[in-house]
Amino acid sequence: MGESEWSQTHIFLVALASRLENEGQYNIAKLTRAAADSLSRRAAYQLDMPGGKAELAAQIEQAASALSALGVTAEISSTLRQGASALSENRLPLIYETPHPYVCRTCGHLALGELAEKCPVCGAWSATFQWFPPVYWLEAFDPPAALARLRQTPLEVAGLLSGLSEEQLSQTPEDGGWALRNIVSHLRDAQGVLSFRLDLFLNEEDPALESKAVFEWATREEARAPSTLEIFDSYKALRAETLAKLEVMPCDMWWRTGRHEEFGRISLRQQVSYFAAHELTHFPQIEKLRDHFTDDMVQTEESR
Repeated sequence: MGESEWSQTHIFLVALASRLENEGQYNIAKLTRAAADSLSRRAAYQLDMPGGKAELAAQIEQAASALSALGVTAEISSTLRQGASALSENRLPLIYETPHPYVCRTCGHLALGELAEKCPVCGAWSATFQWFPPVYWLEAFDPPAALARLRQTPLEVAGLLSGLSEEQLSQTPEDGGWALRNIVSHLRDAQGVLSFRLDLFLNEEDPALESKAVFEWATREEARAPSTLEIFDSYKALRAETLAKLEVMPCDMWWRTGRHEEFGRISLRQQVSYFAAHELTHFPQIEKLRDHFTDDMVQTEESR
């Protein structure tokens, strides 16, 4: 499919979805919207995007310029550039710098932060706008599903680590990414943040939630336990404490909200969903490394 045909098909699918929704044909509309999203993600998956912060900041600048040329509101371009500046400074942009975006489902008008009562372009009520959360994880699980996932993940990770030596657990892959030890450390660090924030929600009204660059802690070895399994045991113990508190917590507490520096106002329900779903994003890493060592063991056996 050529670029022009791809673009026309994508726009057609979105337009068809809107028309179908106007006719009350929601089940057909969901299919065309899903197909449009699939086309975008498939195309994006093929792009080799840069990984360095300087390169990413340059790409954001390019995106801001392209959006300006296409007539998208100047506010989004200037906000993107603020985000690029924060990236260049090696920090996470906070919610006041990069407020939540909302898109009018009727005409596509994009707005940031507080919304007017109606869309300035087509007059649609702002309550019908689509909110784009910073990560889908905030809405991934309802409370029962989140609890089930929090219970299950340590068991699945334990199974993937079983039988591997400390040398294998600490071996850095050829691409320079995280070793299994780093991933386990990251899971433990993230669980520590969840434990701390849960206590804030339980003990304070409208707690302030400080943004944490947990990703950067994974390769820090100072004050770490001497073995990966000890780090994992610490993770399991913290998880058990968290589950014990969540399981006896009054139901209305799930909807208590706090002020997150990076994500804005979020509920405890969203925060638990975030951490429960976030862990799943690391399973492909763990499985890939596990498979590498399993293949090595098979080859060793076959060569004997």
